[in-house]
Amino acid sequence: AAGQAPSATVRMTGPDGEALTATAEGNGPVDAVCKAVADVVGVHPKLDEYSVHSISGGLDAVGEVTVRLEHEEHLYSGRGSDTDILVASAKAYANALNRLLSMEGVAARQ
Repeated sequence: AAGQAPSATVRMTGPDGEALTATAEGNGPVDAVCKAVADVVGVHPKLDEYSVHSISGGLDAVGEVTVRLEHEEHLYSGRGSDTDILVASAKAYANALNRLLSMEGVAARQ
């Protein structure tokens, strides 16, 4: 509907195999997906950079998303690819968050 904020629901598997779900709203569909992933993980870094490019051609082109996140004055990059740019965005954001968590030893979802 007009005037309604985009929202996204993501389901991820935690390190212990637990299914985790979050829904978030954003200023666009990619923002909503990234916020939902951050809600699942329990860490909310600043998005420093977002880029997308096509790594194949045609109607079923695969897009690769690269994100760079800033958290406590450190930068973490992640990449993801998929034919659905929202899925690729979620993969890239989750990849960067995984790097952040492993580098900082952050215990998420406490």
